[in-house]
Amino acid sequence: MANVVLFDETGGPEVLRLAEMSLPAPGQGEVQVRIDAIGLNRAEALFRAGGYYYQPTLPASRLGSEAAGVVEAVGPEVTRVAPGDAVSVLLIGTGMSEEGICADRAVVREDAVLSRPAGMDAPTAAAVWMSCLTAYGALIEVGRARPGDHVLITAASSSVGTAAIQIAGQIGAIPIAVTRTEAKAEQLIRTGAAQVIATDHDELADRVKDITGGEGARIVFDSIGGPGLTQLAQLVARDGRLIVYGWLDPRPAPLPMNWPLNVHGYGVHHVLQDPDRTRRAHAFITAGLRTGALAPVIDRTFDLSAIADAHRHMEANGQVGKVIVTVRH
Repeated sequence: MANVVLFDETGGPEVLRLAEMSLPAPGQGEVQVRIDAIGLNRAEALFRAGGYYYQPTLPASRLGSEAAGVVEAVGPEVTRVAPGDAVSVLLIGTGMSEEGICADRAVVREDAVLSRPAGMDAPTAAAVWMSCLTAYGALIEVGRARPGDHVLITAASSSVGTAAIQIAGQIGAIPIAVTRTEAKAEQLIRTGAAQVIATDHDELADRVKDITGGEGARIVFDSIGGPGLTQLAQLVARDGRLIVYGWLDPRPAPLPMNWPLNVHGYGVHHVLQDPDRTRRAHAFITAGLRTGALAPVIDRTFDLSAIADAHRHMEANGQVGKVIVTVRH
């Protein structure tokens, strides 16, 4: 049996509930994992509310795409992991309604399982991959970030934002964190930001021009979209890139006609659907974890029984880093 987070209608965190469900034995190419920690992502809040790019299958929709735990059983033809292995789980490209892993146990495909670095605890392992893969693919594979490049990161206190700060720093680029209030500035500096721009206090364009010597940022990495994208596009340096990976503001996002302008709509699939990019990403992130250049930032942990409170905390936008849900067995 497994305790699974479900929802029967779209809406706020209050629609979430825990239910006991029978767990099938792992089939061919499948792995049963005891889930010890779950990483929350903004996509799950959008999915629960009906605002994601695909809709949940109701009633009794599941959710969740990132977790860490221990392999309990494997199905036929599973070769990469064995019972007792400590792992992370990352579901990409499948419907959360049927396969979501916000639960205390789950059966997943073998290709959704990643080995966990020795000595890494479950909460940290549940905070690494979605954030770091997203930021790595955008900055390194698409943005071709180089030492000395100014990298402007909006929603910098998010889990992807903090990962982007660290990845930019890992290669010698200059991460500029954009956040709404000065309250998060000190923590973002500790995370590795070279500069912090608080938009309720600073004028964004003026600060970017001051920091970059008037050139603008070579990479602007944005998760917000909406009308503010017009201004961000004007802050891209010549031959730079505007990389948009989210739509926290669902309003239309007009772009100015300041061509040439390189605009990239980006998702983590860009990395995970290409074996060579996946291999490079894994090597880069693993090296960063080993040296300490990458250290996942965990904002707060909640028990699985308080999953609605965890979603409320995430949607309040007060966190810096990842919100984690832990599971007691």
